[in-house]
Amino acid sequence: MSPSPTWTPPPLLRFAQWLAEGVTRLLARLEVTGDLPARLRGGPLILAANHLSPFDPIVAAAAFRRLGVHPRIMANAGLFRTPVIGPLMRRQGHIQVDRGEPTAGNAVTDSVTALAEGSLLMIYPEGRIGLDPAMWPERGRTGVGRLVLATGAPVVPIAIWGSHEVLPYAAPTGMWPVVWRNLRLRPRVRVHVGAPVDLSGVDPERPGAAQRIADRIIDAIDAELVPLRADEPGLPRCTDPTRPAETRRARVRSPR
Repeated sequence: MSPSPTWTPPPLLRFAQWLAEGVTRLLARLEVTGDLPARLRGGPLILAANHLSPFDPIVAAAAFRRLGVHPRIMANAGLFRTPVIGPLMRRQGHIQVDRGEPTAGNAVTDSVTALAEGSLLMIYPEGRIGLDPAMWPERGRTGVGRLVLATGAPVVPIAIWGSHEVLPYAAPTGMWPVVWRNLRLRPRVRVHVGAPVDLSGVDPERPGAAQRIADRIIDAIDAELVPLRADEPGLPRCTDPTRPAETRRARVRSPR
């Protein structure tokens, strides 16, 4: 893809990142490691992250502010339908995902346009907060693969760990006791930026190419997550009674 860098991050997006960093400082100790290659900072670029918690978008925005980049985010349609928050997200340039709706394909179309404008775009390849019992990434959905096939944009994996300790799965239900606790304890949340995903060897003409790309991206996120949770390779220490466990979309992890 030859981008036309016509999109400029609006001041509201920069303000939202500043606000996210303030909230994160109150509730957690954020550590950001790794960086984006200089050649990719101008876009187009897909940032693919694992999804642990409702707090992920906030901690990601704070991390991106520290890194000095301003990605647009593919987010669930429910956020865009929320009064005040929805209009603000649209003004920031984020992209609505109508999961399970006839209009779901619009998200890919809108994302192709965003990347053509030279944007950085953050996506959760799992398509939801993962429900793997051990909180390793689930199998990715084909959307990210279709986006790569349509644009040729490079992909950088983002690994997040610790955000599940900041907000419960069912937030806002049961949120405030956890928030008050975190104001005192400030759990550590880690965000690591990995190297661009090697997608060479994936034949785009073969059936299933989008899923193979998604699988390779999830494998890359998993690899970057391993050192972040080296002391919690099995079940995490922090348990969340509001979080259901599901293995329907679990994947076979490569031995490390």
